[in-house]
Amino acid sequence: MNAGELLERSLAYALGSVAGAENAGLGRVTPCAEWDLGELLGHLDDSLEALYEGLTGGRIGLLPHTDRVCGFRTRARAVLGAWAAGPGDEVLVGERPLDVRVMGAVGAVEIAVHGWDVAQACGRPRPLPAALAAELLPVARCVVAAEDRGVRFAEPVAVASCVPPEVRLLAFLGRRDSLAG
Repeated sequence: MNAGELLERSLAYALGSVAGAENAGLGRVTPCAEWDLGELLGHLDDSLEALYEGLTGGRIGLLPHTDRVCGFRTRARAVLGAWAAGPGDEVLVGERPLDVRVMGAVGAVEIAVHGWDVAQACGRPRPLPAALAAELLPVARCVVAAEDRGVRFAEPVAVASCVPPEVRLLAFLGRRDSLAG
């Protein structure tokens, strides 16, 4: 698994989902029960900012949150540019070192799944690409612990083992997909 490639594919998917958000009201309901569309886009922007800081070792100023779609696009390009420039081997999260590839893979999960959330909120369901979801599912299983449930993630949704990987990934992260059956 190449974390940079996962991050790039996740961002490409999420950017396609965010394209539908331009004409949607920011108060729209999302699959994330605690957030409306505007708050979800703000969270995505914050996630990208953290990735950028980790990749560059520096800080960038917050973009105005008046146009969250434009902010997401701008930050996505910055993250991809920082990754292409060759990040270091590890980043500090607080005082703890984290392998930059792990950070990239976790970021890819966050961005792809929230991209799916945005598409759902905009009424433009877009399935996650199966190959991407198949690579993200083991990452999610490694980083989402039981204590994250009810705080950062909903309880997993039961699905048949024969459903596609994108449905299994979404279900593991507490989301219901129409393909789950």
